[in-house]
Amino acid sequence: MKKGCLISSVLMFAVLSAGIIYYFYQNNKKDPVIYEYVKPEKGDIEIKAVTTGSIKPRKEVNIKPQVSGVIDRLFVEAGDQVTKGQNIARIKLVPSQVNINNAQSGVELAKLRYQDATRELERQRTVSSGNLDITQAQSRYENAQQDEQRQKALFEDGVISEQEYQQAQLSLQLEKNSFDNAKLSSGNTLQQFTTEVDIRKQEMNAAINNLQLLREGATQNSSQVNNIIKSTVAGMVLEVPVEEGTSVIERNNFNEGTTVASVADMSTLIFEGTVDESDVGKIKQGMPLVLTVGALNETSFNGILEFISPKGNLEEGSVKFMIRAAIKDDYDDAFLRAGYSANADIILDKKTDLLVVNERDVIYRNDSTFIELVTGDQEFSEKEIQIGISDGIIVEVVGGIDSNDEIKLRSDPNNN
Repeated sequence: MKKGCLISSVLMFAVLSAGIIYYFYQNNKKDPVIYEYVKPEKGDIEIKAVTTGSIKPRKEVNIKPQVSGVIDRLFVEAGDQVTKGQNIARIKLVPSQVNINNAQSGVELAKLRYQDATRELERQRTVSSGNLDITQAQSRYENAQQDEQRQKALFEDGVISEQEYQQAQLSLQLEKNSFDNAKLSSGNTLQQFTTEVDIRKQEMNAAINNLQLLREGATQNSSQVNNIIKSTVAGMVLEVPVEEGTSVIERNNFNEGTTVASVADMSTLIFEGTVDESDVGKIKQGMPLVLTVGALNETSFNGILEFISPKGNLEEGSVKFMIRAAIKDDYDDAFLRAGYSANADIILDKKTDLLVVNERDVIYRNDSTFIELVTGDQEFSEKEIQIGISDGIIVEVVGGIDSNDEIKLRSDPNNN
């Protein structure tokens, strides 16, 4: 009885042991690796530098007021097309009483100066018309004429010498010159007083216009400086950053002024972006590029690189250089908006109809390159090849194999 139980226990242990061994054997058993292979193909390789940036109008102008005040009315909104000289907004001036008082004082002072200049001009005209300022010179000249006649008669009679007669002639010439200068000076003085009156009149008109501008926002004689803001260019209104009731400051030598509207010519757009310093040495002006605008379902546009900044800027730990490209395609059907983000592929090199293989199937060892050729059923041998350009995915094969060779795909997890 006991012997039968022992035998049964031994048999059961043997069966369990055999089951465990079989279980681990099956789990550790690997399927044989089956490698796939392909033939080199004909293809195109395009090497490019990628940069990001945005779409901008080539010409964008900020419209600023010429007077300070409060926006009384806006005549346009973003998206409107405007012509040069079209009204953009109207400003209500809010001058201080101090400025008005100063302007009134300026008008009164300018009027007094104008009146004084007018009186002086009238006095000079009276003097000039009566020859009062040249009477003395004229009298001396007439006396010199009479003296010269007497000296001439005495010389002809032999009473005086020739030297004494020449002295009388010289005195006559000097007095004549003084008389001519007096007449010329009289005319110049009259002209000076006339010019002074014109200057004082202009000062008075300017003071009156300044006072009128402060009170009413416009002048009668000026269409340039007033409270109506006009567009200085034709184009599309991109932005109106103010609202009715907003206070604005005029542009001058000390202040940039408040931007009332931005107007741009949307028919000529450019791309502005940055490239890394590792790529900037590879690009040059005139290179083609392809722009991809994500907001337009990855729509692409062609462009020409026209500017590369000579100076780089440090951004996020690396040096970036600004570039600018002209967009050449007709983009009327796909409306490009200013500020769209875009990616640009700058074409550095492009070759077509090349014998190519996948970059991952190439073995790099020291300064040589190899691929594994199929020599039999799941049998391979390394073959040195010569390669050309690569875009990181496929590489050009210059020599070592042809399109009839079969290449092992190096895509297994262990990269064997």
